[in-house]
Amino acid sequence: MLTRLRLDQLTITDEHSFDGIACYARLKAALLEDGAEYLVMPEGPLARWDHTLLLNLTFWQPGQQDDVLEDASVPADVVAHRAWHHVAHRELGQAGATAAGLLFGEAIASAFDVYLIGQLLTLAPDARMLETQVPAMAEVAAQAGLSEGAVDALLQRIARAPAVAFEQLRELLFDVGGGLRRAAGATQAAEVLETYEGHPFAPILHHYELSNWTLYARAFASEQESEHVAELDRQLREAPDALAWLEEHWLASRV
Repeated sequence: MLTRLRLDQLTITDEHSFDGIACYARLKAALLEDGAEYLVMPEGPLARWDHTLLLNLTFWQPGQQDDVLEDASVPADVVAHRAWHHVAHRELGQAGATAAGLLFGEAIASAFDVYLIGQLLTLAPDARMLETQVPAMAEVAAQAGLSEGAVDALLQRIARAPAVAFEQLRELLFDVGGGLRRAAGATQAAEVLETYEGHPFAPILHHYELSNWTLYARAFASEQESEHVAELDRQLREAPDALAWLEEHWLASRV
């Protein structure tokens, strides 16, 4: 029913907008070199965005090679997002099966989306990613109480320093995700959310699939603590540029 295609058999949309982002080429190369594959919905009524989203969110597994697509095309930002998951799974090894490893990879991939937004706001303001992601992010921020002016200020903050925004959001997602998966119930989980209420990126926290992350980690991931993940997290926090650290250590060999 679902057709299996390699990345080089798909049309990558909006890729020209990413020409000025060197890291994108390395991420794409990582998927191509490792033979990443996708599952494409058959033509007809099943080929719908909501069906595709359900399959991806419900049946996703770390390191899997078969993300589901609505048709034989994939946006460039989705290529980059999946590539970070793929590279994180490869680099973490057995630690990737722990709850901390799962959240570590999720936080990197999702925070990179904000880095891309920051870069594209300057380099390619007509990028399709901005047309879809910025309104969705703004809606979440507005629901969190931000005014239109405050949302614009947040976007300007991201555009001024995309790499800084990446690491700040990565830390937030990793910390909140870890707190939620360790919470014994709703009261403790609410305390976790309250702890980070003052973080600059707290208003867009629910733009991400934290519920899915938490449920998957609690149901399937190993609860064993990982010193490897803790050490990597420490190195990113202490690095002058966390994204540059990841590029050097995880992507340097990719052309």
